[in-house]
Amino acid sequence: MSLTTDVRRLFVLLCGFEFIPKTVSTKDRGGRFILSAPVCAYLLDTSHGWVMLDCGMNEDTLADPDQVRKKFLDLGLMPPVVRRDHRLDRQFEAIGIGYEDVKHVILSHLHLDHCGSLKRFRHARISLQRREFDYAFSEYAGFAYFREDYSMPDMDWDLKDGDWDAMPGLELLDTAGHTPGHQSAIITLPSGQTIVLPFDAGDLQENFDHERLPGECSDEVAALAAIRRLKSLTVDRSAKMILFHDPVQIQSIRLAPEFYE
Repeated sequence: MSLTTDVRRLFVLLCGFEFIPKTVSTKDRGGRFILSAPVCAYLLDTSHGWVMLDCGMNEDTLADPDQVRKKFLDLGLMPPVVRRDHRLDRQFEAIGIGYEDVKHVILSHLHLDHCGSLKRFRHARISLQRREFDYAFSEYAGFAYFREDYSMPDMDWDLKDGDWDAMPGLELLDTAGHTPGHQSAIITLPSGQTIVLPFDAGDLQENFDHERLPGECSDEVAALAAIRRLKSLTVDRSAKMILFHDPVQIQSIRLAPEFYE
């Protein structure tokens, strides 16, 4: 397999925390436990420019007491936390870029903790699986879809069907199951190291070690197939899997402004 890659560096951005019953991450397991689950986004320095993979939560919504009450407290949910150092603008500043420097955003799916800052990237191309786009704009989209976060008339949507390559070294995989159009990523770095980013195909190491389904699945058969596919690819490519929501692993990950190369 060729190690040719157009990716120069991978930054892991810690964008805040959600407080969720463990059963949100592991179906029918851990109902008495509450996780402080990190919310991440990934920034790639590439030969084609800066690329974002997901873009965190809507910081403005979480700073508005009325919105917090309406979208979380009135539903019996604990609101996420975005502290000052979690803000995208501060993390970008530490890296030396601004929102305008990101010309391409790739979204795993359209849940609130993955696309919340999308309004700041209206100048960028937004890549997403077509099935996710159609579902998110349908009457069936659930409470985790905040339509105001992604329903903007001036977005440059780039809709995909199945696996696709964004560039050499950046592969996107159809891992539907958690949602109808979920996708995951595989990154090849200049060092030859391969990074697997499952996003919400599996929140925790437990999902992969024990092939435990996420708590929310649009298709349980597809969700299990996605876990097994990502698990197999991680082994076959001697890759490192960086988990999106794991509160244990996040403590040992190299966080921005540090990077992987």
